[in-house]
Amino acid sequence: MILLDTCAFIWDALQHDKLSKKAKQFIQQGDRKGQLMICDITLWEVAMLIKRRRLQLQLSAESFNQLALQARTIDIIPINPIIAELSVNLDSSINNDPADRLITATAIHLGATLVTADRNLRESPLVESVW
Repeated sequence: MILLDTCAFIWDALQHDKLSKKAKQFIQQGDRKGQLMICDITLWEVAMLIKRRRLQLQLSAESFNQLALQARTIDIIPINPIIAELSVNLDSSINNDPADRLITATAIHLGATLVTADRNLRESPLVESVW
């Protein structure tokens, strides 16, 4: 199973050249096998990036998210009680950003490989990641 961090989800849809070669391979392989996932918090992060104009698009967050999800076979993983508790109990190797903690907790809970450019997440011994 392959869990896309928010940056990987966005770049896969909009700026494929920002993905590393390994990340591209993992995403393509995961798509072929039906193993791609994102956390539900990723949809919220996209909406916030658009609202704050850190991601400037000619379409709404809802439209972008729908199109990006339709472009590949991606499952949306909801926050559940296990993920919620795990996210607040992760050690300090994971930064304090709630979205990053939820994404990391989801990857750990599901035993998924996290595709992320985030150095903090990649360097954590708590989660398997690629970039």
